[in-house]
Amino acid sequence: MNTPEPVSLRLTFFQRRAWLVGVAGLLVGAMGLVLNPAQFFRSYLFAYLFWLSIAVGCAAIVMIYHLVGGAWGFVIRRILEAATRTLPVLAVLFIPLLFGLSFLYVWARPEAVAADPLLQHKSVYLNVPFFLLRAVLYFAVWIGIAHFLHKWSLAQDRTGDPTLARRLETLSGPGLVLYGGAVTFAAVDWAMSLDPHWFSTIYGILWIVGQVLTALAFAILVLRLLARQEPFVQVLTPSHFHDLGNLLLAFVMLWAYVSFAQFLLMWSGNLTEEIPWYIRRLHGGWQEVGIVLITYHFALPFVLLLIRRVKQSPLVLAALAAGVLVMRLIDVYWFIAPEFHPTVGGALHLSDALLLVGIGGVWVGRFVGQLQKLPMLPLRDPQEEAVVARPETA
Repeated sequence: MNTPEPVSLRLTFFQRRAWLVGVAGLLVGAMGLVLNPAQFFRSYLFAYLFWLSIAVGCAAIVMIYHLVGGAWGFVIRRILEAATRTLPVLAVLFIPLLFGLSFLYVWARPEAVAADPLLQHKSVYLNVPFFLLRAVLYFAVWIGIAHFLHKWSLAQDRTGDPTLARRLETLSGPGLVLYGGAVTFAAVDWAMSLDPHWFSTIYGILWIVGQVLTALAFAILVLRLLARQEPFVQVLTPSHFHDLGNLLLAFVMLWAYVSFAQFLLMWSGNLTEEIPWYIRRLHGGWQEVGIVLITYHFALPFVLLLIRRVKQSPLVLAALAAGVLVMRLIDVYWFIAPEFHPTVGGALHLSDALLLVGIGGVWVGRFVGQLQKLPMLPLRDPQEEAVVARPETA
């Protein structure tokens, strides 16, 4: 019988290649700054928002775990914590966007603001200095929360002090509120203000649910990749994957509900300041992208995740999670690209792929490096004995 290979060996292998691919992708993608700077910043924004959603969504799931507990969170806790530790790198990767504000946002162009009374009215909020200040505040909130989650988690590993579990729980309640507020305003600033004439009061919720769904799918996929390695091979059972599958189903349904709620409210209101956002996404081939999202982001995962065997099979559930990740990527693209391109064909550029791979490679390299610094499973977690001894679901 073969002895399971230590996780660290595979992680080192992936880390080196991720950094190599990431740096290469960014260097080649940076050529777009010379050839087509407007498209470069559009592609960069799309790629950046996708990878940011994993890190920030993982912070939300960690806090949910500290509030409610459960075997599902114990087995992915270190994956989630490692992802939150990439936020400082993502803060640095945000800097290039600051040089492209005038390419991305109409409200960042003085001549456009001078010619538009509505933009003049909104300029109290939508102006470059205040935009930068808010961005600093968002990252301060996210990185601050991640710092204390990580610090107290490591202290719990070392000491087993039961007060640390209570401290993590106490942080997580208001932490989720701060997280939700920061994500809502960041979504308004970085995505919704691409069309400053349009607004939606449910837009922030869409991004919050999407981020948590993206992070959960990512965590399931990573857990499956590590499932046959030490120490996971000694702990994981189909019950853990079953619970994660149930959570994935819940957030798939929540995403569909919130998305449909926004569409229904906008379309039934039929107001000239609200419906243009959807009109752009119902023409030029974008309607087909919407059908793909309805089918493969909701309908197919919903049906499959109702089947117990699908959720209890690590391989099948991981494949489904990978599919959800792809749909999350398409969903982010569907949010961003139609603001600049009336047709799908005109929106597709090589820089989209290059910068997605570039930012993703750097992010994965950082993630793997952080994961290597932590015990793969929490030590002295109050729920450890119950989780490790948990029987398989029949």
